[in-house]
Amino acid sequence: MPVWSAGSGSETVRGLQERAARALPAEHVEDVGGWWLRHAPNCSWWVGTVLPHGDAGPGELVRRVVGAEDFYTGHGLAARFQISPGACPEGLDTVLAERGYRRQSPMSLQGASTARVLAQAPTGSLRVRLDDRPTREWFETWRAVHGHDGDPRAEWDMLGRVERPCAYAGAMIGDDVLAVGRAVADTGWAGVFGMATLPEARGRGAARAVLAALAEWAGAHEAGRMYLQVERDNVPALRLYERAGFSEICGYHYRGAE
Repeated sequence: MPVWSAGSGSETVRGLQERAARALPAEHVEDVGGWWLRHAPNCSWWVGTVLPHGDAGPGELVRRVVGAEDFYTGHGLAARFQISPGACPEGLDTVLAERGYRRQSPMSLQGASTARVLAQAPTGSLRVRLDDRPTREWFETWRAVHGHDGDPRAEWDMLGRVERPCAYAGAMIGDDVLAVGRAVADTGWAGVFGMATLPEARGRGAARAVLAALAEWAGAHEAGRMYLQVERDNVPALRLYERAGFSEICGYHYRGAE
């Protein structure tokens, strides 16, 4: 039975996406009736999207959308919405499509029990270093794989805003960091973020070693379940997470204005 089966699916999805928002904290968040309007200058774009989780009837949806658009216009930006079926008001995706918002970046929200991730961990894996804050080596490895589009200072600042317990894992050979990832513990769940493996280290079990170390840390921090978000078209990552014991909770996507 899936570890997220307790309670309604929509409550689980909403709770996980809000945990993820706390693990990727925007510089400014305005909560308008449960819709989180997030502004994150110079960070990865998804950190600054609308999290529209508050209920809104059909007659109120357009007003809510216009209010979000005004918020982002005030910051010189176009609005983007994160659409998680069941967690967002019914009809919102249609309203956005009718207003010209394009569907973007199909994603998979996945979960696993921490015990299952540990049970799937490879034997004889690489040494993994754990820190409670990002080191320069950790950040440089992450940035070498993912961070070319953002401002490194803004990304450092974003990591510094995380208030929940964190672990930064780096799989190593000697003093060289080959792969990294981080976990954030939040009310019984540990979210996995920032997974990155240097191209020359792929196929050596480095990412699996990082996941195993993060799972061990999660268990020690009373997080019996883990979750992560992965692009639907990232086949190597999907295979990695399946082997590690994760399965999909739901698919979600974004809507972006031209």
